[in-house]
Amino acid sequence: MWRKKGSGDDEATAESVAWERRPGGMLVQKRCSTSGDSPAAASASMATVVRVRVVYGAARHEVSVSSQVTFGELKKVLAGDTDLQPADQRLLYKGKERGNCEYLDTCGVKNRSKIILMEDVSSVERRYLERRRMAKMESINRAISDTSMEIDKLGDQVAAIGKTISNGTKVADEQISTLVEMLMRQAVVVEGIPAEGEAAFKKTLQAKRVQKFVETLDALKVSNDRVKPVFVSTKWETFESLTTSPWEFFD
Repeated sequence: MWRKKGSGDDEATAESVAWERRPGGMLVQKRCSTSGDSPAAASASMATVVRVRVVYGAARHEVSVSSQVTFGELKKVLAGDTDLQPADQRLLYKGKERGNCEYLDTCGVKNRSKIILMEDVSSVERRYLERRRMAKMESINRAISDTSMEIDKLGDQVAAIGKTISNGTKVADEQISTLVEMLMRQAVVVEGIPAEGEAAFKKTLQAKRVQKFVETLDALKVSNDRVKPVFVSTKWETFESLTTSPWEFFD
């Protein structure tokens, strides 16, 4: 029995069809898989490979991609050819910058289409600031390393004085006072290093080393005062003359 198609059928058909709005404002049927095919298989059957020309300054690149990839995915492909990270790229097609979620085919990209690649100005500024930050950190770490080497040398002198005193030999007070003054100078240098983060931890470590050496010298000074100086006396011995006969003169 034949039945006349009514408005109910039209509504059912409309509900079963998905729609999407193209960039130009046109409402078209949404691409979907055919009956019995998986979405991936249907997408592969509809996709075509296009070879696009990408202009980046004076450089020219030709890239083969699917027409159904997004501009964001295209940026990932171009990153390998241009050494420019996707976040630092701007892609312009037909005089308009394209977003990462826009598809090539919906924007009208075809085989041999030309796309302009530009570097994002904000990314250039970010990299500049990052290079400055890294250079500053390198300078700070180098200053801390140089100071650490000087403190190591002074620490060796502290150990040498301690060994001398422990052996019962008195050390000149001026030698201890001079070494304390040299350590305090290094403490001032360490304090003047503008460090933060991990560098701040290294800076604090060097300051504690200086303080420990100064405290050691204070203790050694007390021990040095208790050491009795050793005086060396020389006893002279006299000898009698071995010659008893008178001198004889010859003409």
